[in-house]
Order: sequence, then structure tokens, then C-alpha cells
Amino acid sequence: MSEEMARYPGIDGRVAVVTGGSRGIGAALCRLLAAHGASVVVNGREKEVVDRMAASITESGGTAHPVAADMTDADAVAHLRAETERVFGPVDLLAAVAGIGGRPRPIQEVTPESWRKGIEGNLTSVFLTLREFLPGMQERGRGAVVTVSSTAGRQPFHPAVQYAAAKAGLLMLTREAASQAAEFGVRVNALAPGTTMNDSIRANAGAEMIERMAKSFPLGRLGQPEDSAEAAAFLLSDAASWITGVTLDVAGGKVML
Repeated sequence: MSEEMARYPGIDGRVAVVTGGSRGIGAALCRLLAAHGASVVVNGREKEVVDRMAASITESGGTAHPVAADMTDADAVAHLRAETERVFGPVDLLAAVAGIGGRPRPIQEVTPESWRKGIEGNLTSVFLTLREFLPGMQERGRGAVVTVSSTAGRQPFHPAVQYAAAKAGLLMLTREAASQAAEFGVRVNALAPGTTMNDSIRANAGAEMIERMAKSFPLGRLGQPEDSAEAAAFLLSDAASWITGVTLDVAGGKVML
């Protein structure tokens, strides 16, 4: 690991799990943690995609192992932990990035099914992840966790209501987890990214729409996955050893408005 890459102390030699690690912010974080010397478990729902992501890290000189699992399934989450421990050992660093989007609609047009799906995919999934991984960290007296919320959970701007409600709930879940885990030496923090460039935006938004979205941010651009990955790596590292229970807005200044 080069001196330039060693920006975040306390990651080298650690075991890290990144849920939702096959695309976007999760994929960028997997690459960053591996570049800092962590053994990274790449999680996602699609086996071929997580296999490809882990292989790309290995080919670049990092250490990674793929585990396909649905984070809304308690048994699958337990499998993720067990497989991580089998391959690399106990987990030191956990990033709960996995989540799902949703189409913005008026509340009266949101079906109970889509509501439940949004809550399950963005809130229950993180609850199950924390429930599975925190006890081991607390028993060992060390560990750091980052959850990924959204600016949609910080201020209203008409996203899918089930998404916004879940992401807001996730922030309180994170604080409660941080409060409970602190006495054991385990830190839990949250990110709240703003609109971040991803495959969906590239495929469905034209240049004019992207420019309009970018202008809504005080810093004048959309986020990149690496923006949130850098923030997450900081919170997971020893550089943030006296930080717990916070929400870090990675949103180009939008939340201050």
C-alpha cells in the first residue's frame, strides 16, 4: 500500500463487509477499503455481479470474497456473517450500503405493497444487518459501522415517500445502535448522500436533466460514488476514533439550505 493511499489509519489488515457492494457507492467503498489493505467481503443480491466485483479487486492486488445474499432475509444475513468468518475471520468493519429506490408518487397512490417493499429494503435490511453483526463486535470490544441513509431522510423534496420514511428511520436506528454499542467500544455512524451519479441516472436522464439536478446543489455538481466512499472510509477508520452516532451529509451543501 503506497503512502498516498494510506489516508485512513486502522483499515490495513482488518476484515470488512460491505452490503450492496457490487455497484455504486458500495462498489467504490469495496475498492477503497481493499486498496487500504482490508480483506473485503463484497455482498449483493446477484451472484454474477458480486463475483465480478470481487474478482476485479483481486486482479488489482486486493483481497476480496463475494457473498450473494438478500439483506431483507434474516437467514441470508446470518449466512453472510458465517461465510465472512469462515473465509477471513471476525468482522471489524461493516458498511450497510444495500438499499432500493422507488418511484416518486403522491401518498395516496402508494400501494401497501410498495410501501412494505421500501421499508423492508431500506430499513429492515439494516436492522437485520446490525442485529447479526453488532453482538460479535461488542463481545470483542472493537469495530466500526457505517450505515447509508440519504438526503431524502433529512429534508423533504418529494422522493418516493416509502424511501424517505425508511431513510429517516434509518438515521434513528443508527443513533440507537451507536448509543447501545458505545460502552463496548464499537462506533456506529451514518452517511446521508445526495443525488449520486449511477447507472440509472446515466441511462434515463439526459444531459439537460443532469445539469438541472447539478445546479440544485450549492457546489454545482452531482455526487460521485467515490465522494461517499471516501466519507465512509474515514468514519470506519481510526481517524474517526472519537466519532459515533453522527450523520455525515455528503450532499454538496444541499442540506444546509
